[in-house]
Amino acid sequence: MTTPGYVADKDQLGKRLRRIEGQVRGIEKMVEEDRYCIDVLTQISAIQSGLKAVALSLLDQHLAHCVVHAAREGGEEEARKLTEVSEAIARLVK
Repeated sequence: MTTPGYVADKDQLGKRLRRIEGQVRGIEKMVEEDRYCIDVLTQISAIQSGLKAVALSLLDQHLAHCVVHAAREGGEEEARKLTEVSEAIARLVK
């Protein structure tokens, strides 16, 4: 197995994910405290944006590293990686 393309940005991704995790805990607390619905929805939107940013970063790294590597190798691996990334994009845009 090859090294993931995101390995260089692993610390940054971890920080972003921990921030998102904190936001989720914050929403849980907001609900427990009966906070205003729109405030809770605003925080949910912020989390969705944060997760989308992480997903796009991972997708970018996957394209730049894994897909490029497979394209250089050609053959079945190239086709498999292209199908894999196409399916990942489809999941992201749902």
